Amino acid sequence: MIRRNWLLFALLAVLLWLQYRLWFGPGSWEEITRLRREIAQQEETNAELRARNEKLSREVHSLKSDLGTVEERARRELGLIKEGETFYLIVEEDKKP
Repeated sequence: MIRRNWLLFALLAVLLWLQYRLWFGPGSWEEITRLRREIAQQEETNAELRARNEKLSREVHSLKSDLGTVEERARRELGLIKEGETFYLIVEEDKKP
């Protein structure tokens, strides 16, 4: 009878240990769920970065191959004008009530 009780106690202890590992230990359901969320988030970030890299790659290609693109960017970002052109700056007045 004592041997049977001891065996029952040992099996119960093993069951509790396995349940603990299943729910809270390394490789648990909680950890797997967290890792899946992290993977989904990282895949989303990677997709955004791929799109950004593609856009930058097209822009670099355009700057290397098209002089008009370089000129347009110099005008827009640096405020450059061609020789013989006249630059007009239109300033709107603030409308105060």
